[in-house]
Amino acid sequence: MRVGEQSTDPIDLVLGEVPVPAPLTPEDIRLAVRAVVVHGAEEWPAGPKCRNDGSAYPCRLHRWGRRVLLAHGLNDRQVDAVIRHGNPFVRVPFPFTATGPARDERSAPRPARTASAAAPNWPRAS
Repeated sequence: MRVGEQSTDPIDLVLGEVPVPAPLTPEDIRLAVRAVVVHGAEEWPAGPKCRNDGSAYPCRLHRWGRRVLLAHGLNDRQVDAVIRHGNPFVRVPFPFTATGPARDERSAPRPARTASAAAPNWPRAS
């Protein structure tokens, strides 16, 4: 079964999809990362199964985590990279933008670093 297809699992038919929270919080993103990693695919002779609960892949929590990460601004390739990374505690910036964490536009731009500011002024060993 592909990620976008309708599940035929009886529990999915009864419970339906887990809703995506309207305003996403950093906690939602952390839980979504854990969901897609922990509930990843495991190959079985009958087809891929969720490695956590043995239901048909993708299970409800994996689908929810993927939808949350997509709503957060990641694309499918980035979500797949999070899954391949394999760490359920990997940090995804909040808020996420394609070029990195969003900065407050009202804040003043940071001054350029000079050579003297880049190197710490530590005592040299003689």
